[in-house]
Amino acid sequence: MKSHTKTEIVFPKRIVLSEGSFSNLDSLLREKPLQIGLGERDFAEIKGEGFIVLDFGKEICGTARILTYTIGGLTNVRLRFGESVGETMAELGYKGACNDHSNRDAVVALQNFSDMRFMQTGFRFLRIDFLQSTGVNIKSIVAEGEIYSNDTVYEYNGGDSRVKDIFDVARRTVDLCGSSGYIWDGVKRDRLVWIGDMYPETMAYATLYGRCDIVEKSLDFIVDQTPLPGWMNGMPAYSMWWIIILTDYAMKVGAYDYLEKQMPYMDSLIKLMNEHVGDGGELLYPSLFVDWPTHEQPDEPSGVRAINIIAAKRAIQNFERFGIDTTAAKQLLAKLEKVDMPVESAKQVLALKFFATGKLSKKEADMLIEGGAKGFSTFMSYFILTAIAKLHGKETAYRLMKDYYGAMLDRGATTFFEDFNMEWLEGTGRLDEPTPAGLKDIHGDFGAYCYIGFRHSLCHGWSGGVIPFIAENPQ
Repeated sequence: MKSHTKTEIVFPKRIVLSEGSFSNLDSLLREKPLQIGLGERDFAEIKGEGFIVLDFGKEICGTARILTYTIGGLTNVRLRFGESVGETMAELGYKGACNDHSNRDAVVALQNFSDMRFMQTGFRFLRIDFLQSTGVNIKSIVAEGEIYSNDTVYEYNGGDSRVKDIFDVARRTVDLCGSSGYIWDGVKRDRLVWIGDMYPETMAYATLYGRCDIVEKSLDFIVDQTPLPGWMNGMPAYSMWWIIILTDYAMKVGAYDYLEKQMPYMDSLIKLMNEHVGDGGELLYPSLFVDWPTHEQPDEPSGVRAINIIAAKRAIQNFERFGIDTTAAKQLLAKLEKVDMPVESAKQVLALKFFATGKLSKKEADMLIEGGAKGFSTFMSYFILTAIAKLHGKETAYRLMKDYYGAMLDRGATTFFEDFNMEWLEGTGRLDEPTPAGLKDIHGDFGAYCYIGFRHSLCHGWSGGVIPFIAENPQ
């Protein structure tokens, strides 16, 4: 298996805003050798207090590298990194702006003849506030970061340019989230191995690269973190997802040797699950969770039941393959199937129900496309789009995919979001420009639950489910 990262060095593509007494700011946009010399001639002159906002043109996971030529005295600068222009302009605490998981807002000092790297976060934009009246001359400011790199086994070669753009942006999203050697949720916030969230990313990696150690390292990590009878990430449904992820990954890339090594843990986990489902099929788990939009909503129990059914079926399949007793897994499945899974409205739960049972009623199938892409989920996009393709045809699924993911592109996205609702489009500006008066900020004025406002991740790997969907449903 070949797996590694590569370094990206990105010069600014434009100056979004500037305020103060500056000369030759456009020099920051020119590519130059990244080495300070004693006789520099092409540099930006900052003559006192003020600020600039730089756009690097695409999301980066990494640092700002500032090559300072000379300073006239104490030169403190405030650096604010943002996934949107609005975020890079926000004060800490305003509309959710924060330093959670990675510092993105801090004061640092520049020095004469220096080449220094600052912070480590996910960003596309950088605001630099010059806090002293002393002058400073800067040769270059670049974004420098890591991104996952591997030999591909699949590329989208279709002729639909919109699908190609969606595929490429989804790929950049998951590649950035793999820059640490483990699979993260997001590069700015939630730089963690959330196993329940990993299904879309895992299948994206398997589709793009085949067998790759970043997936197996992440699966191993969560097992090591979760001795039984604990639940992965503290949530029973996430342990169910581990079974599904492990099985579907191994089946897709032929990693049966790896799958077999996990059987003792899976066997014990299934027995633990069996103890948490009553004889009448009632769910006795300490908590239920599908995703945030359905949390503590009427459709949540049906969603968890569907995930549990899928996991039980995968476990039976694995145990039969490796000659392991299937009694507990079959008992678990039989109990789970005693209770129906009614769904009021959640499209992600309808899709999970379809994956669990292989069927939906006509009313339920129609609910999947009611209102078009409204009610879609970045996390559950693979399941929703696949169910739509099977029940309503690929053409419908592709049209809705382009409506949903294309809307993010049309607002300036270079990676895909943690969450996105079609209702956010009305009366909003772009993420790559200051929000005009009278419009809402597409980043700062939306989000919910744990991702309100600027805390919302605009590069979240679970949005990559479109990659396996596109590969499995060629046009």
